[in-house]
Amino acid sequence: MQAASRLPSLVVRAGAAAEGTRLAAEEAPVALDYAGHTHAVLMATPADIEDLAIGFTLTEGIARDLSDIEEVAVVPRPDGLVARIWLASERCRELDARRRALAGPTGCGLCGVESIEAAVRPPPPVPRGGRFDAAEIAAAVTAMAARQALGAATRATHAAALWQPGEGCVALREDVGRHNALDKLAGALARAGRDAEGGLVVLSSRVSVEMVQKAARMRAAGIAAVSAPTALAVRTAEAAGLTLLGVARDDGFEVFAGAARIGGGVPA
Repeated sequence: MQAASRLPSLVVRAGAAAEGTRLAAEEAPVALDYAGHTHAVLMATPADIEDLAIGFTLTEGIARDLSDIEEVAVVPRPDGLVARIWLASERCRELDARRRALAGPTGCGLCGVESIEAAVRPPPPVPRGGRFDAAEIAAAVTAMAARQALGAATRATHAAALWQPGEGCVALREDVGRHNALDKLAGALARAGRDAEGGLVVLSSRVSVEMVQKAARMRAAGIAAVSAPTALAVRTAEAAGLTLLGVARDDGFEVFAGAARIGGGVPA
């Protein structure tokens, strides 16, 4: 399956109409199967699905690290895709005990969670390292925007990127769903043998609580998002020791949590 398709459109501008075309982002149901049982169905861009499967497995705490994932196979279906994930036996037993069933439409990150406690589970504390100055944060936001090829072509996808001081933008993934983009990023990093420790996760979206939970599981030092966070996301970031920046542009940002990591170039 392809990530985008060109469609005919009727373009109306300045009171005039003309036939045109538009490159439209594709979305498809992606079932995540563990040991033959569907655990989640996500509406996602049908690209980088192995990254999505691995990232989801890690950021949802189903696996502790990549060594818990024995194999991933992506199987096309006429109406979507199935990602079959085989876990180490201990993780399989833990997953059976959780008995979670998720259904994730585009834009939804917590559908099907069986309890309030599961929805607001405290994230793990992030490592203390990482420091960013204003120039680095602006560069990170600019670098993400410059690498959003699918987003630029379709105006319909989100992006998640990792910025590492001294390295720049080391990875980026796109998807119609912001949660999926972040999971794809987590999976891509894991497959490359690295995590987000000391780095800044840059998001093209708002920041809700599950985005903070996922970034904390990735061991990121901070999040910089082009939109604002929710109040619960801020409280969750504070609890995890995660720096949270919102309304981040190339000319500035707002600090909502973890200001101690923001270094030189920021007015006192």
